[in-house]
Amino acid sequence: MKNIILTAILVMLSFFKVSAQEVKVKELVNPTVFESQIANKKVQLIDVRTPKEYKEGTIFNAINIDFLEESFGEKIEQLNKKQPVYIFCQSGKRSAAAAQKIQEAGFEVIELAGGYKAWKAEKD
Repeated sequence: MKNIILTAILVMLSFFKVSAQEVKVKELVNPTVFESQIANKKVQLIDVRTPKEYKEGTIFNAINIDFLEESFGEKIEQLNKKQPVYIFCQSGKRSAAAAQKIQEAGFEVIELAGGYKAWKAEKD
């Protein structure tokens, strides 16, 4: 009887361990940390604002994938799941929603706290 209970516990623990590994991380970082991380790693830097906002200014090397476009999910699937995805929007609202979708798609997500406004304020 002890062996059956012990086996059941071990099976349950291994199940939770596997499930925990499948959940990807979402991290919210300030502009200083965000900048140092994108400078020191090979990352996928995504500006989730509209093309108009993107053209008005963005972070160097960011690609524009508009969160409001219907094709957002399809475009995200084209990214490399082995590399973290760094995202930002204008102030943080859209990137929070985008981060959730990207995380659910199986990516590690790092979000810029305060968005591009906070980034610019830090630079000025």
